[in-house]
Amino acid sequence: MRYKLGGIYVIKKIDYTTQPPGNFEELLNLYESLGWNSLKLTVNDLERMCKQSWYAVYAFDKQQLVGMGRVISDGVITAIICGVCVLPSYQSQGIGKEILNRITNHCEQNKVIPQLLCVESLESYYKKIGFKKFSVGMTKNINR
Repeated sequence: MRYKLGGIYVIKKIDYTTQPPGNFEELLNLYESLGWNSLKLTVNDLERMCKQSWYAVYAFDKQQLVGMGRVISDGVITAIICGVCVLPSYQSQGIGKEILNRITNHCEQNKVIPQLLCVESLESYYKKIGFKKFSVGMTKNINR
């Protein structure tokens, strides 16, 4: 991965894998750095969430988890992409895009339709990657 930093180009080797981190504390830190832990998820919750996913991609800089994305699916028709995230200090370097490319390639290989929900502010980002708006999403709040 090559990006410009202060007028010079820096090459950073990011490793992508389907193997989850050895310590899910890193994923908790990633979620909290993005303000994503309003549900007060624990390390065990996050580990279970990832292991029960149909497919997941993790991005590491050396041994540090810097990004991830996962898919829940029936494995036949539909795949819902969720939890795509990158540490703030690693954003805008193509890591999220690479995670999404790997996820959508996996979906295509298995002939399932990748779909995702996102906040409106990220709609243009996903459109650039080839996603298109197709429906109104709805949710129901539950007591946790």
